[in-house]
Amino acid sequence: MFTINAKPTRLCDGISRREVLRIGSLGLAGLTLPDLLRSASANETSPRPARAKSCIVLFLFGGPAQHSTWDPKPLAPVEIRGELKPIKTTVPGVEISELMPKTSLLAEHLCLLRAMRTGDNAHSSSGYYMLTGQPHAPMNAENANPGAPNNWPTFGAMVRRLRHDSGSLPSAVRLPHRIFNTDGSVWPGQDAGFMGRSLDPWMFRCEPASENFRIPEFTLPTDLPLSRLEERHSLLSAMNQCRAAVEYGGVLAPYDAATQQAFSLLTSARARAALQLSLEPEATRASYGGTQFGQSVLLARRLVEAGVNLVQVNWYRSPDEPQDTPCWDSHTREVQRLRTVLMPPFDQAYSALLNDLIDRNMLDDTLVVCLAEFGRTPKINAAGGRDHWGNVFSLALAGGGIRGGHVHGASDAIGGEPKSGVVGPSDLLATLFHCLGHAPTTELHDSLGRPFPIARGDVVREILA
Repeated sequence: MFTINAKPTRLCDGISRREVLRIGSLGLAGLTLPDLLRSASANETSPRPARAKSCIVLFLFGGPAQHSTWDPKPLAPVEIRGELKPIKTTVPGVEISELMPKTSLLAEHLCLLRAMRTGDNAHSSSGYYMLTGQPHAPMNAENANPGAPNNWPTFGAMVRRLRHDSGSLPSAVRLPHRIFNTDGSVWPGQDAGFMGRSLDPWMFRCEPASENFRIPEFTLPTDLPLSRLEERHSLLSAMNQCRAAVEYGGVLAPYDAATQQAFSLLTSARARAALQLSLEPEATRASYGGTQFGQSVLLARRLVEAGVNLVQVNWYRSPDEPQDTPCWDSHTREVQRLRTVLMPPFDQAYSALLNDLIDRNMLDDTLVVCLAEFGRTPKINAAGGRDHWGNVFSLALAGGGIRGGHVHGASDAIGGEPKSGVVGPSDLLATLFHCLGHAPTTELHDSLGRPFPIARGDVVREILA
């Protein structure tokens, strides 16, 4: 939800900005005035032709077990391999979990990285590493919160700075909610960090599988015609100009720009249409599945089609998730959770997305990244689950300049350590930026004007098409 985190300063006629925004039912993406007054500049070095126009990131937070998804170990002892069996895919010699039958038919489009490594076994800090390409200080820090010294911008924020917003939609969006731990702590690495809040990827809090789905912040009330909204916009603009002239000499222009974009989203038929899943054929909606995750993935495809450069879909964490094994954090009852709650909706939504992009001739220029913060321990514990493991895990890439039908790297015989082709988060980010047409050495600037490269790793060239 868009909010203004500032004191209710009085404008020149005694009306507070907060009161005006309450009248218009409009907020501004959590932006604060100091952040809005900061600027960043990009200095591209050796820009590359972009294979990917856009990117969809599916973040399965909690940490899926590599053994039960992309890297089965059928020859390992039962306490390692578990009861799930591998199935063949359309790529000879490549097998994945039996719980992904739909995905197995699309393996010629997939590139599996089986030797990802963060070396961090805490959700919060390992997640920070995966989202920013920078290790958390200190590592293995659970329930960590955003803020210095772990203030590196998330991948989406850098995309927002590199691509800039065009039209009424931002260039980077997150949905359906932030990633958070059981105690409610929000992971670091999900915002623009030291680049300033004005570059945060927009957050669309939503439940797209719910009946009469809408995003309240971007939906006009039924009793509010466009004419009245335009009047409120004019009033807000006049008051901003008044305050800028009296107090800041016009330096509130970034605030006005953000306000304009928010109003544009409300009034743009194209932008509002991108958020209306009801416009999709029922067969298409059904193909993604009726879950919150499935419909969120469909919404991501619609947003990319409407011109958003990056959409990050976080696994939906419902209020009734079990406390001992929420989302993909399978400390207990791993197989039961995978069979009944996790893998069927994932397999359906993921395969539907790939098929949909193929049918629309969009996969070649849409990079699809399926990842998590880490994997799971090789040995099944006494509770029938697996624990946190950042030493080695797997993820899947598709489209957007990535080599399909390929496996890069390998874990050892029990899926506990890398054997070859190790890829770190900084290398992954460098590769994703490369596919989007930005050299990893491209420099951005923080809010104080200090330069930093968008990625400090190496492009994994073996996986490029």
